[in-house]
Amino acid sequence: MNETQKFINDNKDRFLNELFELLRIPSVSADPAFNQDVLNTADKVAEFLKEAGADNVEVCETSGYPVVYGEKIIDPSKPTILVYGHYDVQPADPIELWESAPFEPIVKKTEIHPEGAIFARGSADDKGQFFMQVKAFEAMNKTGELPCNIKFMIEGEEEVGSSSLSEFVPANKEKLKNDIIVISDTEIISKDQPSISVGLRGLSYVEVEVHGANMDMHSGVYGGAVPNPLNVLSAMIAKLHDEDGRITIPGFYDDVLELSAEERAEMAKIPFDLEEYKKSVGIADIQGEKGYTTIERTSIRPTLDVNGMWGGYIGAGAKTVIAASAFAKISMRLVPNQDPDKITKLFTDYFPTLAPSSVRVVVKPHHGGHSYLLPTDDKGYLAAKKAMTQTFGKEALPTRSGGSIPIVALFEKELGSKSVLMGFGLNSDVIHSPNENYGLFNFYKGIETIPYFFKYYTEG
Repeated sequence: MNETQKFINDNKDRFLNELFELLRIPSVSADPAFNQDVLNTADKVAEFLKEAGADNVEVCETSGYPVVYGEKIIDPSKPTILVYGHYDVQPADPIELWESAPFEPIVKKTEIHPEGAIFARGSADDKGQFFMQVKAFEAMNKTGELPCNIKFMIEGEEEVGSSSLSEFVPANKEKLKNDIIVISDTEIISKDQPSISVGLRGLSYVEVEVHGANMDMHSGVYGGAVPNPLNVLSAMIAKLHDEDGRITIPGFYDDVLELSAEERAEMAKIPFDLEEYKKSVGIADIQGEKGYTTIERTSIRPTLDVNGMWGGYIGAGAKTVIAASAFAKISMRLVPNQDPDKITKLFTDYFPTLAPSSVRVVVKPHHGGHSYLLPTDDKGYLAAKKAMTQTFGKEALPTRSGGSIPIVALFEKELGSKSVLMGFGLNSDVIHSPNENYGLFNFYKGIETIPYFFKYYTEG
């Protein structure tokens, strides 16, 4: 693939400038205020696919945001790889914590990336990563070194649960038919140690409400007599974990797939510096479920976290009120064998029992998704391992990701396809947070590596 790699080296600056075009569009799927921006991003993705040489490029309507599809079928007898990614991004809030404008990409040198990193919302999750796939395809296609067929499916709702795909995928099985799916939306251990994610956690996401009086009350006149929903909600949330960090919802752990001692021993071989980990996120110590390491807590164990709480007065100065209502958003990360619908019901049944009779509790389920495992003897995994080992010069290791990509389980169910999670991010990319960034090393290394995955998968 000498011509492909030469094409990549000759076009690095252009690739980066084109990525910047994508990053400048605030495609925030969670906020209706950005509706047109999300649609504009879909059109821009389609434009880039056409320029790269994809055929039959479509912006496919769904019940939500569109799916961008494109393909290059060079020989029906050859394998077909489906590339999945998402063009939507998380909200940039809190804006004031960004060191540069979230939708004005800039390259800055950092301790981890002395060669420079791209700072912008979506740089690592997932515009920068799926764009590597587009540019790798362009290089293979324009040099005549594309070894197999390729299809692209780039969606706009991953950050809000990919709910429209539950209809789109079953309705387009023939269009999406493939031999393997490759996704670049995960991390490697480090720039020196490549890895491939062989597992994803599932997700159950809910919103809760606690209602007291029929209006905000004067905290002096009514304090001590009427229920304070904020106090009540805080106490309820505190009861969701015991002193050992275990989740108290009855039945929550019933279906958890426990790893064997041998499997845990293999995980322990993954390079990990606890002190560096604490330093990187600015904490004095770690916490979590008793009896498990930090890597295990963030990958093979289920969790429950409050993602936001609000209610009452939060403006400038003081306003002495007892809020009529309090609210919170809660996410539960799930592991193999846990069913998100079952977990959501367990939470919905249990959470109101933690409240006193003086308040009314409402639980509103949002989205969810199943966990995923890829066997390390799978053809796709082996091709990815060989490709990453070649370009990094060091053997790629299997890891499990703590995050969730809801579509992966749906792909397996509806298309019968396994997904190879060949991402190039780092845990220092601070995705979903202010100052999200993606190293230039990682961006270019991904474009360099992906053609070898296509080559080895086709040969295998």
